[in-house]
Amino acid sequence: MSAPSPKSCVICGKPQAEGLAPFCSRRCADVDLNRWLTGVYAIPAAEEEDEDEPDRPRKADDDG
Repeated sequence: MSAPSPKSCVICGKPQAEGLAPFCSRRCADVDLNRWLTGVYAIPAAEEEDEDEPDRPRKADDDG
């Protein structure tokens, strides 16, 4: 059996360092943290429409 190949850093592609996985260095970990904090990584969300929106003009048939 051959030894498993080292995984690559998710930022730069170098081999991951023990204790810093999935990164190779503290610098790459900080780059990733900065991306999260500045909104580069964002989870898209659909805004729900509020039924009682005050800005929505009422239609003539909205008698309720």
